[in-house]
Amino acid sequence: MSVKPAPASNPAPASAPFTGPFALATLSASGGPAIPALVTPDEHVVDLRAALGDERLTVRRLLEDWQAVLPRLRSLAGDGSAQHRPLAEFRVHAPVEPRQVFQSGANYRQHVIDLHVAHKAPGDDRPEAERRAEAAEIMDRRAAQNLPYVFTGLPSAITGPYDEVVLPAWAEQPDWELELAAVIGRPAYRVSVEEALEHVAGYTIANDLTDRATVFRRDMPQIGTDWLRSKNAPGFTPLGPWIVPAESLAHPGDLRLTLKLNGETMQDESTKDMIFGVARLVSYASQSAQLLPGDLVLTGSPAGNGMHRGRLLRDGDVMDGSVTGLGAQRTRCVAEATP
Repeated sequence: MSVKPAPASNPAPASAPFTGPFALATLSASGGPAIPALVTPDEHVVDLRAALGDERLTVRRLLEDWQAVLPRLRSLAGDGSAQHRPLAEFRVHAPVEPRQVFQSGANYRQHVIDLHVAHKAPGDDRPEAERRAEAAEIMDRRAAQNLPYVFTGLPSAITGPYDEVVLPAWAEQPDWELELAAVIGRPAYRVSVEEALEHVAGYTIANDLTDRATVFRRDMPQIGTDWLRSKNAPGFTPLGPWIVPAESLAHPGDLRLTLKLNGETMQDESTKDMIFGVARLVSYASQSAQLLPGDLVLTGSPAGNGMHRGRLLRDGDVMDGSVTGLGAQRTRCVAEATP
């Protein structure tokens, strides 16, 4: 995980409010080690290693004992005697280091229709309206068949919510994908949809960058997508700033996701447009793999990506992403230095 600070020319937002009495973060101060922290809405910090008496504590270890530790965190959030420091004294890192990252593809109806039109097959000269209707029919069929599309990403792609994002020299079409991410708090294996949310500790923000030019293999189209190449460059998943407990977020199925590029709104959509909700995605992923505390389940990205708009990421671009109740992130794109 990158711990590079945000550059002075790209400061963190002055305020990144969240819903509820507290959120979890991973922070560092004055070149010191990264620590798990409780952050309050008025932007004060409690060092959880000191407060809970464990010098080896991390956010992931907190999540491994989530049900037992949650009451203590509630108590600390309301304890006026706990030692608080201003958030401004700290550098903000990605809030957790997951062992596994599960990513949902094709999960926002309008987004998939847009991409279906943008990625038309060679020689397909049908009118756009016809191709949109075809994509809509495909989405309706997927919803009726109850079949999400989930694949895995690499934890090494994660970076902090205010870090620079290096655009690799080989990436011809780097694009943004703001997403709601569920954070697992209890092991989940073959859980039902009805049980799934009991295994979610909280939620955070992810920007799942993708190089559109390498999504599909050119040398052998029959083998399909290449998510390793297109999505897993170092820093391609800015995460955070906080993990907001699930109990503080009443309706994850009705949150607003907004991404601005250099101040211009590109994505602005509700999670209502998701084809499959958080519970369905967690349950579906758990049928094949065991989800572990600290793991992430990314829920897909809404309409408004660069591929659809004909404007992809380049050196110097600044992305501001926010999700209702989860705060905001700001990342600046930097072209990879050529040898």
